[in-house]
Amino acid sequence: MDIGIAGYGAYIPRLRIKVEDIAKVWGQNAEAIKNGLMIEEKSVPDADEDTITISYQAGKNAMQRARINGSEIGALFIGSESRPYAVKPSGTIVADALEMTPNVLVADYEFACKAGTAGMQTCYGLVKSGEIGYGMAIGADTAQGQPGDALEYTAAAGGAAVIIGKNPVAIIEGMYSYTTDTPDFWRREGQQYPKHGGRFTGDPAYFHHLTSSAAGMMEKMGTKPSDYTYTAFHTPNGKFPLRAGKLLGFSPEQLKYNLLVQKIGNTYSGASMLVLTHILDNAGPGDRILMTSYGSGAGSDAFSVVVVDGIREVVGKAPKTASYVDNKAYVDYGTYAKLRGKINI
Repeated sequence: MDIGIAGYGAYIPRLRIKVEDIAKVWGQNAEAIKNGLMIEEKSVPDADEDTITISYQAGKNAMQRARINGSEIGALFIGSESRPYAVKPSGTIVADALEMTPNVLVADYEFACKAGTAGMQTCYGLVKSGEIGYGMAIGADTAQGQPGDALEYTAAAGGAAVIIGKNPVAIIEGMYSYTTDTPDFWRREGQQYPKHGGRFTGDPAYFHHLTSSAAGMMEKMGTKPSDYTYTAFHTPNGKFPLRAGKLLGFSPEQLKYNLLVQKIGNTYSGASMLVLTHILDNAGPGDRILMTSYGSGAGSDAFSVVVVDGIREVVGKAPKTASYVDNKAYVDYGTYAKLRGKINI
């Protein structure tokens, strides 16, 4: 039995803030920042949006494409580093809202920006073993950056859900992971904002792990860059995935969907999964995708995915990722700071 992506869905908050509006508050050069990060604007969660609401909407869209109801899902894993509750699972709320049965396996995952893809791996294993028929993995975040820090220009909100099971629209050919203890990004208990290792987050962290995982996946599969139609890399900014692709030997055309980040920012656990949904919205049977996440701390998960005829049957079943990108309203820095809890009263 072919196992793969039976359904997928995305959700991105409507609100946006432009790089210029952040830069002028801190007296920084907006054009230099835009050119350096290849980011124009980022998504901002509204007052009634959080990781749980984002996960619910993405999960609902995935179920509509899979043409199943909540009672058919045997496992739910939500990957996030911005859970609304420090001590209480997000998954129980989402499972209940999506009308899953009480005997569903639920767990919250945390591994920086690759927690969602770790959930995909778990679902795949459970489905392949015959323990469940369908499993849902969600990557969602409402990321925070310290005021004035480089992260404030990229840390965004959004998420994607993938249902793993039979009758897939895209078959998962293989998986590969690469992990080391590389502390490039962290937040200690009680701290409001994360810290990062600056330039250290590039070569020894993101590039080493993502390229090692992607190369390992291709070696395992006996494939090469020219065998893939598109890539779905983790997108902390616009430049990193393009450089990683170039290092691996991919063309600009294969990398084009990674530039989704320019309009929505870095959605952390949702980032590579959102790129995947964007690709699937535009892919056709026979297209092969190399998806590779990255999570600080540090690790990377890679998947080799082949789109099949079933993709034609899900067109129009749920909103496309691009529809969420295009549906937007801008806020100023004061509103943004209020919504993100940056103003302490």
